[in-house]
Amino acid sequence: MGIYRYGVYKSPNLGLFAKANDRIIIVPFGFAKTKTAKLMEYLGVKEELYTSVANTRLIGPMTAMNNKGVLVPSIATDEEIIVLKQATGLNVDRLNSKFTAIGNLISTNDNGALVSPIFKGEVDDQIRDALGVPVHSMTVGGFIQTGSMVVATNTGAAVHPKATEDEIKVISEILQVQVEPVTVNGGIPFLSSGILANSKSVIVGSLTSGPELIMLSRIFKA
Repeated sequence: MGIYRYGVYKSPNLGLFAKANDRIIIVPFGFAKTKTAKLMEYLGVKEELYTSVANTRLIGPMTAMNNKGVLVPSIATDEEIIVLKQATGLNVDRLNSKFTAIGNLISTNDNGALVSPIFKGEVDDQIRDALGVPVHSMTVGGFIQTGSMVVATNTGAAVHPKATEDEIKVISEILQVQVEPVTVNGGIPFLSSGILANSKSVIVGSLTSGPELIMLSRIFKA
């Protein structure tokens, strides 16, 4: 376990360009192999996948993933679906929704999924089947981008500082982990952009401050 600071593409927003679970990290085509190796070392994963999702390199916003499944937007290509299924061995499904940045709308670990009410419950069953977890629809801190507000692993969950005590209680009950408010990259409250995490380790953007590192380390027990 550990917590590490890192940047990609000269940006502290590493959560935009990669996604990981406890076994594999997904990075965009062309991502430097040396950087992939470093991220794999930090996360304690043995497998990597280079791919696009919906013909973009924005792997984070375009996917929702835990150790059971991967959801991608409806505009993901057939080839991308095949590659994801073969490489991960997980349930891979296109979400039947017009919304494409589903990683910004869904936060999940292996115990539950928090989803944006913007879906109006229409894809709850599909999310539950793909990720193998109960689904709960909610806003966080007045925001509908639930996946941007909460970053969860099986060891803890970080939440937007504007989350209420009641919301934190619900998030903790659904995800079955300790939940605390925090920022990343020197005060950014939209957490998913600056965090890449699994149950073993946490990698945060290069601008993350010392106090933020301490809080994130406590939250994720890193």
